[in-house]
Amino acid sequence: MSRLPDRAARRAFAAYRNAPVGHRAHLLVRWVTCPFAPLVDVLPTHGRVLEVGCGHGLFSTYLAERSPGLAVHGVDIDADKVAVAAASTRPGDRRSFAVAPSGAVPAGPWDAVVLVDVLYLLDAAGQRALLEECAARLAPGGVLVVKDMAVTPLWKARVNALQETVSVRLLGITEGSRDFDFVPPDERARWLVAAGLVDVRSRRLDRGRAHPHHLLVGRAAS
Repeated sequence: MSRLPDRAARRAFAAYRNAPVGHRAHLLVRWVTCPFAPLVDVLPTHGRVLEVGCGHGLFSTYLAERSPGLAVHGVDIDADKVAVAAASTRPGDRRSFAVAPSGAVPAGPWDAVVLVDVLYLLDAAGQRALLEECAARLAPGGVLVVKDMAVTPLWKARVNALQETVSVRLLGITEGSRDFDFVPPDERARWLVAAGLVDVRSRRLDRGRAHPHHLLVGRAAS
């Protein structure tokens, strides 16, 4: 899985050409360390998509570049990052961004809801509640896509925990709780089933990577 920006990613980065250098550096690190492309592959190509915890909006921007038939809306609790995301848009853009309180999910229905490395900043009960809320906001047949970190293999989980400790507790790069809760993917998959989603699929995305990336996809009944 290539780490080099593809054509859509290069267009996405171009949208941030006027962002402060520090934010652009963060975006580059985010691209290199997170497998975005496989997430786009499981999302619809037309309709309305919500990204919860969008940060600077890089994934939303990449998604919009890959799938021109989508309208993408991103929300995050970090007003500074949302401001950078909003500044990357232009008149007539298919992307929009807004600040939202922790755990809040804008009213749908959405053809897809995406969460990329967000859940670990909540405790287990908060994670489950957020996933249930996202599932409830899906349109019939809509998909919920969750990319987060697994708890195995242990060495990768430790690498990830160390990075998040530096990012959240020391540097303050990421807003959220200073106590992380990495729930096993199988447990989260059971939550999705209990929330009424069907065809729940689980997939590792960590081959050749130092972080235990993991993907969950569930679909609302039609």
